Amino acid sequence: MFQWPVTARRPWWLAAAVALIVCAGARAPAWAQTNVAAGSKAGATATTSGDFWVEPPTLRSLGFEWRITGDDNRNASVAVSYRKKGDASWRKALPLLRLQRESVIGGLPRDGSGDHFNRYIAPNMFAGSILNLDPDTEYEARFVLSDPDGVKGRKEQLVTVRTRKEPTPAAGGAVYHVYPFDYKGPKVQPAFTGLLAAYFLGSDQSDHSREMPPRVHPGDTILVHAGVYKDNRFVYSGFDKTIAAYGTPFDGTYYLTQNGTSDKPIVIKGAGDGEAIFDGDGCDNLFNLMGGSYNYFEGITVRNTQVAFKLGIKSIAGSSGFTLKHSRVYDVGRVVEAGWSGSKDFYIADNVFIGRHDPKKLQSWFTPEVWGKFPGFPALITSEYAVKIYGQGHVVEHNYVANWHDGIDIDTYGDPDGTPDELRDRVPVSIDINNNDIYNTDDNCIEADGGAHNIRVFRNRCFNSTGGALSAQPTFGGPLYFYQNLVYGTTTGGYLKFVDTPAGVLFYQNTFVGQIRYYGPGSNVHFRNNLILSDGWSPQVFAIRSFTNYSTSDYNGFRPSPGADNAFEWDSPPFATAFDYTHPLEVRRYKTLADYSSATGLDKHSVLLDFDTFVKVGIPDKSDPQRLYDPEDFDFRLQPGSAAVDAGVELPTITDDFTGKAPDLGAYELGRPTPHYGPRSQPPGVVAQDAPRSIKGPPAE
Repeated sequence: MFQWPVTARRPWWLAAAVALIVCAGARAPAWAQTNVAAGSKAGATATTSGDFWVEPPTLRSLGFEWRITGDDNRNASVAVSYRKKGDASWRKALPLLRLQRESVIGGLPRDGSGDHFNRYIAPNMFAGSILNLDPDTEYEARFVLSDPDGVKGRKEQLVTVRTRKEPTPAAGGAVYHVYPFDYKGPKVQPAFTGLLAAYFLGSDQSDHSREMPPRVHPGDTILVHAGVYKDNRFVYSGFDKTIAAYGTPFDGTYYLTQNGTSDKPIVIKGAGDGEAIFDGDGCDNLFNLMGGSYNYFEGITVRNTQVAFKLGIKSIAGSSGFTLKHSRVYDVGRVVEAGWSGSKDFYIADNVFIGRHDPKKLQSWFTPEVWGKFPGFPALITSEYAVKIYGQGHVVEHNYVANWHDGIDIDTYGDPDGTPDELRDRVPVSIDINNNDIYNTDDNCIEADGGAHNIRVFRNRCFNSTGGALSAQPTFGGPLYFYQNLVYGTTTGGYLKFVDTPAGVLFYQNTFVGQIRYYGPGSNVHFRNNLILSDGWSPQVFAIRSFTNYSTSDYNGFRPSPGADNAFEWDSPPFATAFDYTHPLEVRRYKTLADYSSATGLDKHSVLLDFDTFVKVGIPDKSDPQRLYDPEDFDFRLQPGSAAVDAGVELPTITDDFTGKAPDLGAYELGRPTPHYGPRSQPPGVVAQDAPRSIKGPPAE
């Protein structure tokens, strides 16, 4: 949870995993709800510091917010340093991002009626993350606020924060053994037939099915032995012992309502004697945990249901502390559905999620001029998304996701609930989506839509998508970090979906093959150290539309489409205006990098390059948009001596291990190991058909 400012009344949940060492300043006002008109005269140029917030930690990242007033000329800054508790020396981190009432007003109804969906104005503040930390480790973090025009109030904050540890079963709890109905061998005691009989004090298929109180308590473990658990959910009575009945009446749903704790979750785990398969018999939702928090699943298989795990619905109810590890889910419409703003601390890792979409060809639901000639257009959404989450402190990492409409999403929720002072624990912040391997999506690989501050999308691999591989529509203030991601085979959608006026998006150190096709406008957007190579689906290799002239781009590597007359585009208000959300943008298109850089002052240190920058990467075949590219056929490591080597700028905590005179461009640093994408070990039941060749064990040392 958030670290409450000490100037406010402290709620009961203040004793969290973070500790604020110094006193924050006076309480900041609620977020402004009206925009500052473009071109208005500067007001207060000095900065007055306000509340300082520590966001819920994740395993590898820490997020912070510092409210201010003033600084209308945007020349204040916050320098960040950190160290492990007990270390003598401090290390430099990325500075906090300056937010200044950016307007996130977008999302018109498709029929043209009504007002915008989003009517949000970002706070006046700084926000940012310390990245690439060690799990379950205590850190000190120091923040220094400076402004040439002066700072009123506190200029320095020092906090001690502990990163989260990976959820694991607790020792010392009761252990219950679950067997399928048709099991004939010896059983380890205490033994039960079916999950509900162990989770509750018995199970029944009749009207009495919901009478039983829970058996399990925090720290208990249910071991699920090998077999298929498929209920006869339309059988009314459980009195006929010849019928396999597990106690899920009619709807087939396991309603698991008992609460564990962060240190003592309730564990449902494969026993390790073979694949434990939960078959939903075509039900709408198999596991419903909206009434129970800190339930932990590991080493199971789920299939044949529309929603495997329902964890929350917007404005209704939801849960926290859900864990899903080392499991296989296939033949479902959604794996994890969690759209409740109060959710906290999910951990979804090392799983294989296989959707129902055609595993042999890429499809699309839009761009009929390209896709309309193929049978099956528009593509039906037989599997909508693998994971969709909302809330705070979540981690989704090292999963393999294939054959979906979307891969991994933050819920496109709309404006966050309430204001910072009213509902701080309902604003979507501090979410990590990293090291996932995503393959064959007819829309987006990752949607960060709906996130507010300190959303981190990093070191993911995305192959074969049609709707914009990485989506930010919208981002409510930021920062949203996209860093060290690898994207290829994006056909008509490009590597970025950048619509519905996102604000505060940072693109650092990515390798993108494709083009920006859906590109804004946004605000407060920044590009550094990226490799961006056009695949020919549009003339522009780099086309940005921004409401703010403090959006920036530099130290990138570009491969324009040969012969394109408008390879670069940067549309914004007149350069003399800092921002303008009300008037049309000036359209600026350029044939060459030199022309674009000279006219705009952007990308002064950027370079031109081609596919020979890589060890083994070719341009996608535009004549065959349905082709699926196997990532194992490519090698995106840089060739020594290429224009991308030593061409970047230092980005503390991201480029700390660079090998030459300066960081390289793109997702891979020359001479350093490449990331491991997908599960770090193979979940039970995985078969060759689950993936082209990307399900492997741990990476070789």
